[in-house]
Amino acid sequence: MTRRDIPNLISVFRLLLVLPIAYLLYEKQLGFALTLFVVAGISDGVDGYLAKRNDWASGLGAFLDPLADKTLLITSYLVLGWIGLFPLWLVVAVISRDAIIVIGSLAYFVLIGRVEMSPSIISKVNTGAQIALVVMLLLTSIFGGLEAIIEPMAYIVFATTLLSGMDYVWVWGKKAWQNRSQPQ
Repeated sequence: MTRRDIPNLISVFRLLLVLPIAYLLYEKQLGFALTLFVVAGISDGVDGYLAKRNDWASGLGAFLDPLADKTLLITSYLVLGWIGLFPLWLVVAVISRDAIIVIGSLAYFVLIGRVEMSPSIISKVNTGAQIALVVMLLLTSIFGGLEAIIEPMAYIVFATTLLSGMDYVWVWGKKAWQNRSQPQ
């Protein structure tokens, strides 16, 4: 184990936080859940910063980092929907988008070849909006006072989720069409 492994270890740490966060959300221990969610969010920034600043990026990290992010967000949205804090339509949109991306990338890999994805601007905005909505919902549930912004934020997340999903389908559909006869 070397210093180059630190970003990957941080991503694994974030993955390990998913189950405690899910449990705390389910048990409506929202203050503790928020604390761990924020720690997970900070760890996401730290591992990316370290990997880029020190040239410690790796193939494993390119897999672990988005896996940890998506696992955290999907699990949080599922549990918050289950306990009635998020509307079903939003949970379905978030999960469907990610399922379409995973299925599409697997199909691309099988039919065309290697998939090298990098998030688009709308995808980064979407992830930020999804995280912000979870944080704001938890803060509102704990302290109150921000109820009026939760519903508009949910609609914004819905819109960015749809737009980023359509963006991935468009970009990767176009790449698949262009590369259809050139297996890699």
